[in-house]
Amino acid sequence: MKLKKTLALTLSLALSVSLLAGCAGGGNGTGSTPPAPSASTPVTEPSKTPETTPDNTASDVTISVAALASGYSDTYAPMWQEVCDAFTAQTGIKVELTEDKNLEDVIGPAMQGGEFPDVIHLATGREKGLTDQFIKDKQILDITDVLSMTVPGEDVKVSDKIAGGFTDNSITNPYGDGKTYLAPMFYSPCGLFYDAGLLEEKGWTLPTTWDEMWELGDKAMAEGIYLFTYPTTGYFDAFLYALMYSVGGSEFFDAATTYAEGVWDTPEAQKCFEIIEKLASYTNPVTPAQANDQDFKMNQQLVLDDKAIFMPNGTWIVGEMADSPRGDNFKWGMTALPAVEAGGDGYSYTWFEQAWIPAGAEHQDAAKQFVAFLYSDAACEIFAKGGAIQPVLDIADKLEGDNQMFYSIYDNGAKAAMGNFAAYASVAGLGTVREVFLDPVNGLVSGTITTEQWINDIKAASDQMRENLLQ
Repeated sequence: MKLKKTLALTLSLALSVSLLAGCAGGGNGTGSTPPAPSASTPVTEPSKTPETTPDNTASDVTISVAALASGYSDTYAPMWQEVCDAFTAQTGIKVELTEDKNLEDVIGPAMQGGEFPDVIHLATGREKGLTDQFIKDKQILDITDVLSMTVPGEDVKVSDKIAGGFTDNSITNPYGDGKTYLAPMFYSPCGLFYDAGLLEEKGWTLPTTWDEMWELGDKAMAEGIYLFTYPTTGYFDAFLYALMYSVGGSEFFDAATTYAEGVWDTPEAQKCFEIIEKLASYTNPVTPAQANDQDFKMNQQLVLDDKAIFMPNGTWIVGEMADSPRGDNFKWGMTALPAVEAGGDGYSYTWFEQAWIPAGAEHQDAAKQFVAFLYSDAACEIFAKGGAIQPVLDIADKLEGDNQMFYSIYDNGAKAAMGNFAAYASVAGLGTVREVFLDPVNGLVSGTITTEQWINDIKAASDQMRENLLQ
């Protein structure tokens, strides 16, 4: 087992590469870190002293929590601090909170030095890929035992509060070993968001199939309105997953996301490529230049300004754009991806963020207590002030306004898609899922790459991904 110095060097190199690739100073580590496993060694939890267990952690501990300041924080800025304060009031465990929109840049230097936050709230699929790198290097702690813990301040277990499917999917269980490593957070039905007022004003019908989508695109272009935009290529993950379900159901989705041999030559894959290629031709051409973590709101503004009709997004968009200008008749609408053919199923991907504990975290038992508390009624009520909805049972019954509409999408005929691409080991020259599957969409829109190039690159990368799947 390598010492944390080696891990820090590995992480330093990984962060340097991700910064060059481009997707918030110092960290707030808390003292020395136990030896961390090497990238090729399964994570094992360091031994604990007899008096500290996940359900009974010494109250004189201070843990460090690093959380992404997202659109939810824009809606209710004190959200994370109030949750930390409530946790301390309940358990006596103190919390030092670091919150930033560019969290990777803030916590990165300290982690390169070998000191890690005890809990990190940062989802997979971001441009800098920090969480994805930790997954690939097997440096995330197994938190399966958190599911059997009692929620602090309540008399119910964590597993009895989290809705079904959220702790046994390829996102939270990236290695397929029956263990949970990432805690599901802030779930959001994802789909195509649009200005419902524009469609009403124009008398345009909401498309239910892709053929109807292209017909609407032609009508809109005749009036100088583009059919589509996207904030960044990262938002194509939920789009692609829902699309794969709609063209081939769970069987095709499972084969594609595990890089099955020949999967990209199937009729289902060809249909996916065909739809994305055609959608690129209906996309507002300014989109690629603004599709980055600094300017993405400018692409979202295209929808508010009726310069594009649809964009893939999640329910956080309402809070994120709350103060942005819009027309008098603007009102949010959301729809699932259209069916491939009449009578087929439309899908809405259930996107959720994740919280996790680094394998090198110092206070792992206290960190597990904090993760368990994230599903308490007290924490859920605080998060909901920012529109951040925890995946706990019956929480949708408490929603109102736009969120009622968004979270009822599955009650209105859409089917839910969940899961993502399987994790694979880092290999020299092999890009991330985002770099291989999603980022090239910018090139399709701008015309700098062809669909054939994109498909060939996907096939070549998938062969390597399949050979290096993490077990």
